[in-house]
Amino acid sequence: MAARLKERYQTEVAPGLRERFGFRNPMQVPRVEKVVINVRVGGAVADPRQIDKVVEDVTLISGQKPVVTRARRSIAAFKLRQGMPIGVKVTLRGERMYQFLDKLFNIALPRIKDFKGVSERAFDGRGNLNLGIKEQLIFPEIEYDKVDKIRGLDVTVVTSAPDDEQARELLRRLGLPLREGGAAGA
Repeated sequence: MAARLKERYQTEVAPGLRERFGFRNPMQVPRVEKVVINVRVGGAVADPRQIDKVVEDVTLISGQKPVVTRARRSIAAFKLRQGMPIGVKVTLRGERMYQFLDKLFNIALPRIKDFKGVSERAFDGRGNLNLGIKEQLIFPEIEYDKVDKIRGLDVTVVTSAPDDEQARELLRRLGLPLREGGAAGA
């Protein structure tokens, strides 16, 4: 089963962007290259078992098992030793990426309390979108009763767009709810 967002990109979004920006070559049309989900687990220094629960949650959210990230160097003030697990990350591409973006844009983001849209300041100047999500409970796969601790996660949407204007237009046409104006927050 093909992701409906991928079909929409191929049939509506890509031709619309090609017309809007006047691209002659179809390879110039911006596209989503990958989505990276990152969760930092500060409490893993004291209790390494927390990593297992985060791996489980991120696997449910993304549909792919994440990689455990480890500390690169020791920091005595934080009681952190080199090689200790401190977070998880997963990189999504292809069908899983489009399925995750569809879920994020249409189900998860609208479930955020008082959500007015993603700020235009969430773009980094190079055509990528960075979202900080404060709690994993906005995703439908996470069962509220089984959550031991509310954790946030960072989502980075990497596009092939050379600038924010093209990336913003690409993601808006894919269904990203953008906020009008420049107020901060996501």
